[in-house]
Amino acid sequence: MTQIATVERILDQNHAEISVPRKSACGHDCEECAGCGVTGTAVKARAVNPIGAQPGQKVVVESSTQKMLGIVALVYAIPVALFLVGYVVAFALGGGVGIQYTAAVAGFLFGIFFAIRYDRRLRARGGLSFTIVRLF
Repeated sequence: MTQIATVERILDQNHAEISVPRKSACGHDCEECAGCGVTGTAVKARAVNPIGAQPGQKVVVESSTQKMLGIVALVYAIPVALFLVGYVVAFALGGGVGIQYTAAVAGFLFGIFFAIRYDRRLRARGGLSFTIVRLF
């Protein structure tokens, strides 16, 4: 996956801190949709800098698409899947509607908890790895 980023500062000889605009489904055409209040925020990340980019320069960065899709699946699919598993298991065990909903919500919350723990562990290990491939 390639993105446009801005080099914020040099960390060491081989690494730089970059600012990557956060992507969303919003087209940022606020006049058409009456505005939702969401602004284009940026994520700061560490990137390998083999081309020697300097602070303030716009660059093209690459990240692992497979790793990104894995993170997306974890954040979105796991809580939903655990919601459904909780509901189906409670239904199969003959629980009432209240028990089914409680099990479904508990599964969803466990999935969210798992995603948050994974995110914290991923950040501690350096998060997603970016590589600066060329100037923009």
